[in-house]
Amino acid sequence: GKYADNLDGWIREARAVMAKHDIPGSYDGIKRNIIRESAGDPDAVNDWDINAQKGIPSKGLLQVIQPTFDQYHVKGTPDDLTDPVANIVAACNYAADRYGSMDNVDSAY
Repeated sequence: GKYADNLDGWIREARAVMAKHDIPGSYDGIKRNIIRESAGDPDAVNDWDINAQKGIPSKGLLQVIQPTFDQYHVKGTPDDLTDPVANIVAACNYAADRYGSMDNVDSAY
């Protein structure tokens, strides 16, 4: 593919999709939040927080719950919560709606 199958490639591919849909978010802002949320592991699952206790654990690079993913999923990305690119784009779409941009997120969101 055009993008590397690693964190750098996933962020770059996600930003290309985001650009087509006018979803804001800088490379650095996205990466900073990924490192905090999952340490770059697309298979990360939070099995202890309030969402997990309710049976809807946060998953993926940006620790998104399924209902949020379903609401903010962007067509053209896989309909798969743990797909790295789909996870980033949906999370950034959510962050844009709630906070203006993922760049404005500095803690759990």
